[in-house]
Amino acid sequence: MSGKREQTKQANKQAILDAARDVFVKLGYGATTVRDIIRATDLASGTFYNYFKSKEEVFQAISDENAIRVRPRLRAERIRARTVEEFISGTFRTFFDYAADDRRTFAVIRRNADTMRVRMDTPEIIAGFDELRADLLTAIDAGLFPPVDADYLMASMVGVAFEIAEYMLARDPIDPSAAADFATALFLGGLKALPTATISREPANA
Repeated sequence: MSGKREQTKQANKQAILDAARDVFVKLGYGATTVRDIIRATDLASGTFYNYFKSKEEVFQAISDENAIRVRPRLRAERIRARTVEEFISGTFRTFFDYAADDRRTFAVIRRNADTMRVRMDTPEIIAGFDELRADLLTAIDAGLFPPVDADYLMASMVGVAFEIAEYMLARDPIDPSAAADFATALFLGGLKALPTATISREPANA
């Protein structure tokens, strides 16, 4: 019985998350209410509050669930890189492939500007940024990258990834390879002009 109860709990939670994705895409994060999400499920309102206190918690769960899926793939690409081009292109290609494969969730994250702070503050998203920074420091130590500012480089890679992905998904056909090639060329050319920096091992304060 405990196993069946746990399956029911997981199914209910997933039903809420799936419904919320659809509603966030349709209405936008700002206009969506908890009532809208509940109406998109077959669950009672009390069931919703067994799992989440607010739409903000639902949004965070969607963002974290998404990050958990893509982070291992991103890290694996960076770890296997033997050149700076492989590091950069593998990171961008993996991220753009994810965005193309899961357009609905990406649209939830990027739909409204007022969701940006929520997205950036989720624990799993923050952990993903920290992993990228750590991998950049490791690559600098290994000589793949010149000794540049890892914080700025991490922030610029994240920003370019999200912005190019959004424009990529608005095109027809969607071409993750072309997006990755563009972003990689942009960064490879830019790295040559960057000044060297004193490398700090402490994460920058957000």
